[in-house]
Amino acid sequence: MASEQQPVVVTCTAPVNIAVIKYWGKRDEELILPINSSLSVTLHQHQLKTTTTAAISKDFTKDRIWLNGREEDVGQPRIQACLREIRRLARKRKSDGDEDALPLCLSYKVHVASVNNFPTAAGLASSAAGFACLACALARVYGVEGDLSEVARRGSGSACRSLYGGFVEWQMGQRADGKDSIAQQVAPESHWPELRVLILVVSAEKKLMGSTAGMQTSVETSALLRFRAKALVPARMAEMARCIRERDFQAFGQLTMKDSNQFHATCLDTFPPISYLSDTSQRVIRLVHRFNAHHGCTKVAYSFDAGPNAVIFALDDTVPEFVAAVQHSFPPEPNGDKFLQGLPVEPALLSDELKAALGTDPTPGGIRYIIATQVGPGPQVLDDPGAHLLGPDGLPKLAS
Repeated sequence: MASEQQPVVVTCTAPVNIAVIKYWGKRDEELILPINSSLSVTLHQHQLKTTTTAAISKDFTKDRIWLNGREEDVGQPRIQACLREIRRLARKRKSDGDEDALPLCLSYKVHVASVNNFPTAAGLASSAAGFACLACALARVYGVEGDLSEVARRGSGSACRSLYGGFVEWQMGQRADGKDSIAQQVAPESHWPELRVLILVVSAEKKLMGSTAGMQTSVETSALLRFRAKALVPARMAEMARCIRERDFQAFGQLTMKDSNQFHATCLDTFPPISYLSDTSQRVIRLVHRFNAHHGCTKVAYSFDAGPNAVIFALDDTVPEFVAAVQHSFPPEPNGDKFLQGLPVEPALLSDELKAALGTDPTPGGIRYIIATQVGPGPQVLDDPGAHLLGPDGLPKLAS
């Protein structure tokens, strides 16, 4: 017979982050410790987020997890790593005699449901948002407080950067146990209000090679990756932090593009080589450089993670013209009413000079759609019970 005690239920949201100084490669596969530090921009959850509900109850007979409505294997090693770490921290808090620790039996099983409002595993940092959200929801439901970098990092390295809003540094750390490999905020989301982000979705398909396998191969075979981590990244981290503090878009944009290019160069230096960029990705790169050359300065900057989708940084007064340039170079398909998503953008009229600079080789349908967003806050807790993804029985609510 089921008990009358209701499950303890918590729902959180967490953001996507985009690294402008890239993380690629681990020095410890189990603890997820990186070979170099990294720095990212947190995107606004109004456009891109993961929502996760966690519930614990004495009536649950086993741990279970659902992703985008489909039950997944809860035994997946990285999910288990997060669960073990949260439960360890909860036990520690209880054993330390914390009177505010939840008076729950730590043997209670947990049910988790998570949904993304963006394509999963398509190079849009879905795992970062997902594991950051999982860490936050589990911490709340088990009464764990404090920094969750290690919990999120054990699920996905870059997830620790999604624990904060604004501009975030993931320090590689030096300790073998990884206790100093943590995320810290460089500047809050309110620091650079003019900064805008455009995600040009080239493909929503799952990547042919996931980041985990790609990183491991690169660490084993790429001399360029090792040189980059040791000789180049420390200075780039300091310079990027300066660009952000001083809101120096010219330098920010150039360094962002250079670091993206170098990351993909390490992928090509891997053996066998890895290529995450498509022909359309390369066309976007050419478009950005032609646009900047026309203006005689860096007005827009691209960054590509381990996938073909382009992330474009620009100041708000540049966005209308650049969106028009994208539409010119990649004419939308007939359902063009959904081409522009997210923040409202009214494309500008392009001058004949800029049209000529962009070239006369359009690629219809090359860009499926654009998500316009901005820098945003870190994880949020949703107090509205109606936001829970799990019903009173601990199972996913039926889609409406």
